[in-house]
Amino acid sequence: MNTETVSPDTEHRSPIRNFSVRLSSTPRGARLARLLATEQLRSWGLPPDPAEHIVAELAANAATHGRVQGRDFEVTLYVIGDTLRIEVTDTRAERLPSTRHPDSNDESGRGLLLIEALADRWGTTPGRPPRKTIWAEVHLRPTPAPSGTCFGGTGRLFQRTHR
Repeated sequence: MNTETVSPDTEHRSPIRNFSVRLSSTPRGARLARLLATEQLRSWGLPPDPAEHIVAELAANAATHGRVQGRDFEVTLYVIGDTLRIEVTDTRAERLPSTRHPDSNDESGRGLLLIEALADRWGTTPGRPPRKTIWAEVHLRPTPAPSGTCFGGTGRLFQRTHR
């Protein structure tokens, strides 16, 4: 009988990582989605920004616009190579998102504009009825090492690539 022993330092690790959680379609479920996604990214050694903002917005939309009483929504994170893909699936396939430009006095309606600004790409995918998935992809850029004393924050705004 042939056997093979693999030591921990020769073990191959998959470059594909994923995380998925199903949550109630409520404001509390949306907040929990952001918190769980942020913690998962940290456990993978990835920066939570801008993904936590994207998850927060997509989960809030699922809990608000994709809500059906008694049905949950699902958040999935995939890391494949240098791309993070965020997917939020709800049970209102007939309610597709549309980007609008609200008036300055409007108190809502800016969520997809935020997604456009933070994600490199985003879109929708139909699922098994009655589901739809809204997804966003973020290219994981290497974080530059600090080069001395720095005061204040270093802001980054990722722009959407149209493909």
